[in-house]
Amino acid sequence: MSAPEVPFSDLQLHTKDTMAKLKASRSRCLRLRRRDDEDLILTTASRAEQDQVMVSATTKLFVALMQRDEAARCLLEVVPEAFPWVRFLPPEEVRAFVVELVDTLRAAEALDNPAPVVQVISAWKATAEVYADPELAEILATDGADYGPVGGPSAAA
Repeated sequence: MSAPEVPFSDLQLHTKDTMAKLKASRSRCLRLRRRDDEDLILTTASRAEQDQVMVSATTKLFVALMQRDEAARCLLEVVPEAFPWVRFLPPEEVRAFVVELVDTLRAAEALDNPAPVVQVISAWKATAEVYADPELAEILATDGADYGPVGGPSAAA
């Protein structure tokens, strides 16, 4: 998101100027930079609601398309445009990624929580990174000895 930035303190010290910057922003968002914590995004309630409606509609459309065989086949062809790293995954893994992504999008939309979607994408991207490194992929594909369950930190002491 490309939003103008101001120090967090400006919200309290220069409230009118800060709100004017928010109103003038094309994105109707303002990044509040914080020194000792994660930055915040200030936006209007109507903008947040519009974003949620857009995400929800897109998710519902995407899920509905995936339930049609021809659309699902087409999606498998265009997924590399959205996620270029899937080129390192074997074809069956690309299909598994798409299925898991669609299922997670649907569930996350029902909860109004995007975190699970981010987790799925991050996990599959990490898997693609392993496949992209033949040496690492070989090491991880090798059957190793199972030494049983690993105890927690207190068990190791």
